Amino acid sequence: MSTPPPDLGVVVSPAKMYEEVRRIGDGLIRLESKLDALAADRKDVDSRLADHEARLRHLEANRWPLPTISAIAAVVAVVASIAPLVH
Repeated sequence: MSTPPPDLGVVVSPAKMYEEVRRIGDGLIRLESKLDALAADRKDVDSRLADHEARLRHLEANRWPLPTISAIAAVVAVVASIAPLVH
């Protein structure tokens, strides 16, 4: 009787190793293409955000004359209404 060979553990053939490396490589290629798409989308979002920011700044800058004009008009109206009473 011969003794059984010792347990060598898991044996991975070179073909299986190559298949696994190719699978991982293909996954990395898919991941890289998705990251490239996300980067392109981010550039689009950044440009739209900058556009919105510029438009808001423009609206805020042009908003101040209306309250100022109405306040000046109110002061002029008060002065005009008081002026005949003073003379």
